[in-house]
Amino acid sequence: MTRRNLILIIVTSTVLTALALSVARARDVPKVATGFVASVLCTETFVSRLDSVRGFAETTSAMPGAGLISWAFNYRVDPARKDVTVTLFGLGHSHAVYRGEGLGCYLDHGSVAADIALPPSEARTSLLPEIGGPSIVLPQTAKLAAVLDRAFAEPDKSTPRNTRAIVVIKDGRILAERYAEGIGIDTPLLGFSATKSVISALAGILVRKGALKLHGPVPIAAWQGAGDARGAITLDHLLRHTAGLALGSSLQASLASALEPVNRMKFMEPDMATYAESMPLATTPGEAWNYHDGNTVILAHLIRQVAGGRAADMMRFARQELFEPLGMRHVTLEFDASGNAEGSSQLLASARDWARFGQLYLNDGMVGGKRILPEGWVKYSATPTPGAWVGQGAGFWTNQGDSFGAIYRTEHGWPRDAFYAKGTLGQYVIVVPSERLVIVRLGRSPNSPPEADGVFDLVRDVVAATGGTGKLAAGN
Repeated sequence: MTRRNLILIIVTSTVLTALALSVARARDVPKVATGFVASVLCTETFVSRLDSVRGFAETTSAMPGAGLISWAFNYRVDPARKDVTVTLFGLGHSHAVYRGEGLGCYLDHGSVAADIALPPSEARTSLLPEIGGPSIVLPQTAKLAAVLDRAFAEPDKSTPRNTRAIVVIKDGRILAERYAEGIGIDTPLLGFSATKSVISALAGILVRKGALKLHGPVPIAAWQGAGDARGAITLDHLLRHTAGLALGSSLQASLASALEPVNRMKFMEPDMATYAESMPLATTPGEAWNYHDGNTVILAHLIRQVAGGRAADMMRFARQELFEPLGMRHVTLEFDASGNAEGSSQLLASARDWARFGQLYLNDGMVGGKRILPEGWVKYSATPTPGAWVGQGAGFWTNQGDSFGAIYRTEHGWPRDAFYAKGTLGQYVIVVPSERLVIVRLGRSPNSPPEADGVFDLVRDVVAATGGTGKLAAGN
């Protein structure tokens, strides 16, 4: 066989394999798309108690490409059975089921779902001082009122912002908050990937307790075989998205992203953690940054194992060590059919609860004189990850460093020291240490262009409107 013929055979084989893989992945698109819609509708209908028609319209309008084919989705919400069924062009049948109070929904893939019994909630006193009274806190100044007016406005009807909630805290007290119709101070709202930052906090607590090591290999059973290079993956790699697993990318929420293996994990697999942990390496651990949900699904699975092994153990740990000390009373963390926490995107909390979480990081991991996060953990979380062009630290996005994202945000009015939890379609928990500010913005907005959700204007305007208001906030 000539060298030329050998090269032709290799190239042809590679092309055919790639085509076969593309066709196989293309078959996944309706299932992934309907899985996403079913999951969101079930969660927001039965946990947030929002209108399903509104939820469907706002979600599909915010997703690039989905708005064009929203007419092809068929969905049925059954209030009696508490489930949601969705198809696309009559294909990709997805079924989401409400599990119960505190557990939210899961995607039913036909297998027997894990039975999860949550431990009873304990009415513990919050260590975090109260951030606001029992009623909505009206803007303390005319400037702040004007800021919220702009944030809830719809300047471009072609890309609606659908702002749902904004909370502004300075020096530990709410200076202003506002909510869309049907949403209040107790309404749990989906954080999408802001969930990752909460999971990173739980990991930090385990590091503080000595149960996990930040730079030591993580004890994932599937990676312990002799010669398995995945055994070198550390907690730091998972937090910084440098583990190197071949799961594609989670940077975009669009129909095109349905081809990524990570979305098969999220919307087609009953056991997300096992699927993610079974993937081979695409790059050497620590070598390259690649943001995808599989890293945090694995991290959540690891936390569950260290906390006791059951979903109930993980929730008990999260409540006792994080939610209850912060006074986060309206939190739901969802689990997949096998009982793995969907730690990449499925935590709901009220806007005030999200603000309380941000306050923990503003306070350097301390609450009421008690250390929740390890000393130095907040600084570590905001330290930029090499190669993360969007500007990411460890579990948080960051304006530190010289990444494209950090420079872009600072050029648009964000303080240089700001870092934040971010979820797709417009979810933000922004911490600005130099201004003693926490800004929460939740909604259902397009990811592109970056200005579509109005958050650049919001941060710049809040900083300008709250200068010198620290004494007012502390005296409320």
